[in-house]
Amino acid sequence: MTISSIFTLPSPPLRLTRFPTSSTTAVQARLTVFSSLKTTTTPQIGKKPTSLSKDYQLTWKHELQLTPLPPQKLEKLEEDDELFQDSIDRRCVDNIRMLIVDSVQHAKAGHPGMALGMAEVGYILYRHVMRYNPKNPKWFNRDRFVLSAGHGCLLQYVCLHLAGFQSVQIEDLKRLCKLGGRTPGHPENVVTDGVEVTTGPLGQGVANAVGLALAEAHLAARFNKPDAVIVDHRTYCIMGDGCAMEGISNEAASLAAHWRLNKLTLIYDDNHNTIDGPTSLAFSEDISARFKALGWNTITVDDIHDNLASFKKALQSAINETERPTFIRVKTLIGRLSDKEGTSKAHHGTFNEEDVKKMQDKIKWIDREPFHVIPSVYREMQLQTEYGERLESEWDSKLDNYESKYPQEAAEFKTLLGGGLVPGWETSLPKWTLSDPVDATRGYSEKCLNKLAKVLPGLIGGSADLATSNKAYLHNYNDFLPPNYHGRNIRYGVREHAMAAISNGIALHQSGLIPFAATFLTFSDYMKNSVRLSALSKAGVIYIMTHDSIGLGEDGPTHQPVEHLVGLRAIPRMLVFRPADGNETAGAYKVAVSNRDRPSLIALSRQKVAAHLAGTSADEVEKGGYIISDNSGENLPEVILIGTGSELCLCESGAERLRKEGRRVRVVSLVCWRLFDGQPKEYKEFVLPSSVKKRISVEAGSPIGWREYVGGEGVIVGVDSFGASGAYLDTFKKYGFTEENITRITQSLLNQ
Repeated sequence: MTISSIFTLPSPPLRLTRFPTSSTTAVQARLTVFSSLKTTTTPQIGKKPTSLSKDYQLTWKHELQLTPLPPQKLEKLEEDDELFQDSIDRRCVDNIRMLIVDSVQHAKAGHPGMALGMAEVGYILYRHVMRYNPKNPKWFNRDRFVLSAGHGCLLQYVCLHLAGFQSVQIEDLKRLCKLGGRTPGHPENVVTDGVEVTTGPLGQGVANAVGLALAEAHLAARFNKPDAVIVDHRTYCIMGDGCAMEGISNEAASLAAHWRLNKLTLIYDDNHNTIDGPTSLAFSEDISARFKALGWNTITVDDIHDNLASFKKALQSAINETERPTFIRVKTLIGRLSDKEGTSKAHHGTFNEEDVKKMQDKIKWIDREPFHVIPSVYREMQLQTEYGERLESEWDSKLDNYESKYPQEAAEFKTLLGGGLVPGWETSLPKWTLSDPVDATRGYSEKCLNKLAKVLPGLIGGSADLATSNKAYLHNYNDFLPPNYHGRNIRYGVREHAMAAISNGIALHQSGLIPFAATFLTFSDYMKNSVRLSALSKAGVIYIMTHDSIGLGEDGPTHQPVEHLVGLRAIPRMLVFRPADGNETAGAYKVAVSNRDRPSLIALSRQKVAAHLAGTSADEVEKGGYIISDNSGENLPEVILIGTGSELCLCESGAERLRKEGRRVRVVSLVCWRLFDGQPKEYKEFVLPSSVKKRISVEAGSPIGWREYVGGEGVIVGVDSFGASGAYLDTFKKYGFTEENITRITQSLLNQ
């Protein structure tokens, strides 16, 4: 029986035969039941429980009498274990809702609407379905949960707290949206343990979830054996109406269905409201029909507020599905219980005192202090915690057994879990000499990528239908396609935005996979928000962006990037490289792969450049900027030429001409601004002496940002308009990127 079969079986309260009063022995008693499940092969959620002990019932009896059950049902509670458990679940949901209200009221800020409406969904997932261990939030084989509708973060924070995650205490709920707190206004994986990915921009989480599910499918195909399954977990994602409207969700959902990621379950909060009002203002399509057309298993839950079993049944269907991802449409009431219920007014903001009192009255939450938690709720959730601990212990034993049977595969698997970087991996990167044939930097990139694939078992990625143009394909490795999920080449089709967000999910799976994503630099605009989230969430994605300037030529201004580099360089923590030759390209990959907690973007040329421009160095790239040539001797240079990418050779050629005239000229490669900016002040002064005022920057892109490096008296050679269609040499000439023009500008500056 696989681990997935165990975790999806009824949660312990649903199968309990005895429940002693001691919570510790209660957990032990319920775990004893799990031992008897070894022979069961079909997972069951919400199966009718066996008899519950009188002691267990007593712990809940008083509290359940406060629930709005009709008198005839209250009388049957002790006789009907299924009704008793359902009543427990409902009271836990009540508690979740009141914690959401208390948090918003205390913070005087937040988004309670979705959280209140989806309280049943959050509770069932964390209490009865998902497997996780709060004592080890990073346990590899845990289920992953993504809140794509990130504004509903209070639902996740409250569930994390009740489930026992140390990252969210009551004090943290009181510090919602407060500076320095662990409960920010939208979920951030770098702030709160138990949050897998950073979400907020709608639709991003859907694509992140696809990336997480892809990672699981890929690793399962590579490492699982018929007699030893070590990769077996599911991904759950909650999306809202806004996510459904954003195009990225459709891109990602299309791919998920194409890849048949059956362990992915997408739960749609269909509450018919967005910020501006009812969805009927701008949205009338049948979302279920759309997902069905994409190839998903689609289910609708109409009555979750009155019938928790209906959602459990839907989840059971998702678990039983072996060919398709599952889309569960859950019809909810935004702002459940409040006077704002069912309206867009419930989306964000606080409640007035009268409304809060009405909510308390509806669920008989009388005379209770804010942030009250029923003790039995903690005990109820603790059972899932103990269950998760046991599952992790069993998984550890499975991994030991796997290692004894398959030592080679186990070694590679453990390398991945350790980060994926084998000792000495960087020595695999190629080195180029002055005599090597010329190529575009995208060609040098292809060679680097394929050398790295042989030594980095986690390198995986693809292009948005431009693999042959981007030169971003791992030769001798299969495509990731059903049923060959072991392939390391991902075919994204023309879906740049989803590609980037899926790559974030792969990186944040935290299994040593190193994702790369490739397209033309100009199309980075399609994926900008996902790229930004890579940096915010510390996802070490490697973006390979070719056709990096007006130098791509004939395709014209629609495909020629101008303003893109400066925008990407402005993203905090983002490393943007524009290498000038083969060796700088190798150096860029060395830094990018090494940085597993920050994204990198490598901008590459279509036009050919030297394999090794004299003076360049792969090792120096890590400094961001360095001197490639200087004839000044012990003196300071008269002028400094600063270049990147294919224009660095123009700087060097111009410098050689001027040196023949007796001028002292320094050439600097500024391959990565952020890395150079992070160098010690002394080093930056060494490369760009403040006393040398005559400086010229040369880059076939926007001039914005270069003033910091050339100073007030320097000259910026850039592009401040759109490009033009034509042969690349003609285009370069039109915009002044020739050896003759750079020499002329430098001479003019020197003569001032």
